[in-house]
Amino acid sequence: MNYQETTEWLFKQLPMFQMQGAIAYKKDLTNTLLLVEHLGHPELQFKSVHVAGTNGKGSTSSMMASILQEAGYKVGLYTSPHLKDFRERIKINGQEIPEDFVVDFVAQNQAFFEANALSFFEMTVGLAFDYFAKAQIDVAIIEVGMGGRLDATNVITPLLSVITNIGFDHTQFLGDTLAKIATEKAGIIKQNIPVVIGEYNSETQAVFQSKAAAEKAPIFYAHTAPEVTYPCALQGDYQKHNKKTVLQAIEILKASFSISEDHIKAGLQNVVIHTGLLGRWHVLQEKPFAVCDTAHNAHGLAEVLAQIAHQNYETLHVVLGVVNDKDLDAILPLFPKSAVYYFSKPNMPRGLDAALLQEKAGEYGLEGWVYDSVSAAYKKALSNAHLNDFIYVGGSTFVVAEII
Repeated sequence: MNYQETTEWLFKQLPMFQMQGAIAYKKDLTNTLLLVEHLGHPELQFKSVHVAGTNGKGSTSSMMASILQEAGYKVGLYTSPHLKDFRERIKINGQEIPEDFVVDFVAQNQAFFEANALSFFEMTVGLAFDYFAKAQIDVAIIEVGMGGRLDATNVITPLLSVITNIGFDHTQFLGDTLAKIATEKAGIIKQNIPVVIGEYNSETQAVFQSKAAAEKAPIFYAHTAPEVTYPCALQGDYQKHNKKTVLQAIEILKASFSISEDHIKAGLQNVVIHTGLLGRWHVLQEKPFAVCDTAHNAHGLAEVLAQIAHQNYETLHVVLGVVNDKDLDAILPLFPKSAVYYFSKPNMPRGLDAALLQEKAGEYGLEGWVYDSVSAAYKKALSNAHLNDFIYVGGSTFVVAEII
């Protein structure tokens, strides 16, 4: 198979949570443990940092990777999902994994994958670990896919665990209370390994304290640190929380790496250049001002919509699409009734029909029209908007991927 055929096989032949939902969710780490044993335990051949949380994982991971790159280290970065190309998930110093490596890895291990019915995510984690080990990186920043305790990435023993925040997302898998969700994410806390907690409340802090105590893991809370003043290429207001988390994490990593204040400053300023991170308060154009953002749950959307509310504009145009398991009653009340809406369906199997989204939005006083695609909706918003208007595109990572 060539690269396109290989990635099509990865996406179509085996379950993928992002595409198929619950069928791709595994209840334990048995498959991943079998896989890393089959691969010769690549996860033991490099240092790592493990990053979990409801929102901010990608930004936090990318900022840490950028700072370590500035400090002169060879840094692996594993994130998900991707926006355009599967290879975005696996990078070393900002360079995507070569197509040939992906093709060869799948070809060499396909029989094992099929015999053990491995999921898309399990295979991808194995690919990342194998690539990082063979490239002899200095450190990898490993982002959790979903949850933590049962996530395929949770076979590593990192230098540091990081949990950015806890909000309601994937509740059908992680639980319907913040304490239950925090328990799943606290599953990355390991024996004697320090953990940094970003944002928390009394309910989630109790979970983290208990797990850290049980594991004798030193625990650090970033949220109470002084406000960070270093400029950063990531412009979303919500990044102030992630920057605090990153700085607390870097302070701990100084025990293992030589990192200066200049490295930190340059790493934050060059994070997009170094990692290619896109879709976070991503400015699409200036007149009219258009922004897209991958925020897709109530916790993340509330932050983005608060930032939009502080912008100066005449009319707000919202290009909106979601996946079909989204809790619309949790997110739609957050959107302003005064905006003009352009409803569309993300181009993937789990995309919610735009007419159904329009109908549900109408219950909350959100009025607009239905479009055949995200790109058609965005084009219409551009044609309708005056120069002093504001256009926001979001609701799903998959929506952003179609217009970025």
